[in-house]
Amino acid sequence: MQPEIRACLHDVLQAIEETESFFAGQPLDFMFYQRDVRTRRTTERNLEIMGEAVGRILKLAPTFQLSNARQIIATRNRIIHGYDTVSDEMTWSIVVRHLPQLKQEVLALLAEA
Repeated sequence: MQPEIRACLHDVLQAIEETESFFAGQPLDFMFYQRDVRTRRTTERNLEIMGEAVGRILKLAPTFQLSNARQIIATRNRIIHGYDTVSDEMTWSIVVRHLPQLKQEVLALLAEA
């Protein structure tokens, strides 16, 4: 694996783990997420970082296998360019449904390298 790709995967992993840390020691609670503007904004920022890192990976290796890579990039673009169309429900869904799977996949890719 190219060092640049490995670095981008580490960036994705760091953004996921930082997002997870916002909920450490407590159940994943949508109402908490929705009420806490700092958690919402930093979660959105971490999704932007993930999308940018995945985009860089695909520029370096267009056939790189990462589940939902195009959706991750599309989410980044939507947050940045269509910020007014990003709902708390959409972001929350990504956090609870997709980030755990992405984390496992990234960990496996890093372990292979």
